[in-house]
Amino acid sequence: MFKYGQDIGIDLGTATVIAYAKGKGIVLREPSVVAVDNNTGEVLAVGKEARRMLGRTPGNIVATRPLRDGVISNYTVTEKMLKYFINRVCGKFIFAPRIMICIPSQVTEVEKKAVIDAASQAGARKVYLIEEPIAAAIGAGIDISKPCGNMVVDIGGGTTDIAVISLGGSVVSSSIKVAGDKFDEAIVRYIKKKYNIMIGERTAEDLKINIGCVFPKIQDMEMDIRGRDLATGLPKTITVHSSEMLEALIEPTMQVIDAVHGVLEKTPPELAADISDRGIYMTGGGCLIDGLDKLLQEKTGINVMIAQDAVSCVALGTGKALDNLDVLDRKRRN
Repeated sequence: MFKYGQDIGIDLGTATVIAYAKGKGIVLREPSVVAVDNNTGEVLAVGKEARRMLGRTPGNIVATRPLRDGVISNYTVTEKMLKYFINRVCGKFIFAPRIMICIPSQVTEVEKKAVIDAASQAGARKVYLIEEPIAAAIGAGIDISKPCGNMVVDIGGGTTDIAVISLGGSVVSSSIKVAGDKFDEAIVRYIKKKYNIMIGERTAEDLKINIGCVFPKIQDMEMDIRGRDLATGLPKTITVHSSEMLEALIEPTMQVIDAVHGVLEKTPPELAADISDRGIYMTGGGCLIDGLDKLLQEKTGINVMIAQDAVSCVALGTGKALDNLDVLDRKRRN
């Protein structure tokens, strides 16, 4: 009797790992954080539990994010993290699972090999790779097999992937290392410069989610945060407004919009006409910043839509692509 989960789709994100098991849907959604004991090399916690330890560990314990800018920065820890997640999804399996993993559209062969090796070492029987924009398009419910242009902007934690897709493949694509993490860093820098207060990554992320915006709001929102006053070295509470978040976030946002512009400039005219008819689809957690769709629409003059369940689009698309694994296997054999 086979155990379920022989085919798994994994969105190996810089901020979050989402796993899709065939026939089950999304079965796991955890932060991609691992806490390791430096003395023994033992993994102490993975996911939510490890995220709570970020910035709060003693010297011998290090809570790290093994993926940076959409690629593996710490191979050993990534392998351990994948092993933990695969075991959680599959339980005790008779056969090692086949796994499909998402990668940014512009990764090098070395970075691809690192992902394949890490997943194989973690217990995968076979590893397949799929580009994030293509997975995002499938997950957003776009029929990518037709000969017409669809533009997808996938803003994750480490990378923003932009692609024009037609006939099941990317015609023009671009991947920039400006996404959710860079937004958080911009907020940390802004608070430090304006208030002379140091805040952590988690506080910056809370600000981004709760009052962050990149388009002027009708009603200014506010939020109290705590940080360390750099003049006195003591904790201090301040109130931050959404209008300040607009100032902090506009620079990285414009880099994303410039990248979209760059892809549109390289798009063949027929496909560009399709995109202006059909609009631009946005996916990924980063696209949920208030007003990003309005700003992109204003700057490009093209209708912009945020996909339903934008955060899970890539994982859902990977899950749907699992149904074609047998076709891929036949192609490989031929």
